[in-house]
Amino acid sequence: MKRNQKKRMRNRGESLDSFTSLHHLAEALGNAVDARDSQLYRHSRDVAEVSCVLAHAMGFSREEIDVIHIAGHLHDIGKIGIPDVVLKKKGPLDADEWRWMRLHPGIGAEIVRPVPALNGPGGVADIILRHHERFDGKGYPDGLGDDQIPRGARIVAVADTLSALLRNRSYRAGCSFDLACAEIRRCSGSQFDPVVVKVLEKNRKKVAGCLDAAEELAVSACSPYEPPSHGLFVPGEMLLQESASLPHVL
Repeated sequence: MKRNQKKRMRNRGESLDSFTSLHHLAEALGNAVDARDSQLYRHSRDVAEVSCVLAHAMGFSREEIDVIHIAGHLHDIGKIGIPDVVLKKKGPLDADEWRWMRLHPGIGAEIVRPVPALNGPGGVADIILRHHERFDGKGYPDGLGDDQIPRGARIVAVADTLSALLRNRSYRAGCSFDLACAEIRRCSGSQFDPVVVKVLEKNRKKVAGCLDAAEELAVSACSPYEPPSHGLFVPGEMLLQESASLPHVL
């Protein structure tokens, strides 16, 4: 009996080590995607951390939180398949460019599907594929809505938009944390799952704290030749010019 218990503990330890390595790889790949565009500086890490806070507050299991955390790091990995002329365009995208951009969730899901640990219903691949679906069914790639969207994807969608709104873009200024939360609240029930939005509202201090802590860590790690250009917590009015029918993030 003791021998079996030790074997189970050893297997669990090996499993945790493998998952930790997988998480480190996901973080590295997320950083690589962000490095293609200075406006996306540490975006994937912020999405992962905020998603983790929200999932924990919603009572998800440790295993589910780990999956959502990894998906946050990898949610934009499909952008490696988007041409630079679209991804780095200085200004709003036209109709043809939007068609290109809407391919990135599907590309990302296909990239990670060969990894068994990232597959399965509601797993990392599904979250990547569905993080731009909208609660009202007007998102992409398949126009799913409500409970058709994996819960993890509904969480990542909120975290993704929060991070995007805080950053400067070539066509709009980044906004303050309070204004970003207000914009997400305005889109509750249309773009976002109202349950996730309520959890964000109840845990604003924790979310802001995790962003602040991650920001301080990132700044301290920057070389003198690579200053952060993320635009976090920029004061002033939001200058959102996107149509209400389009998502706030790409």
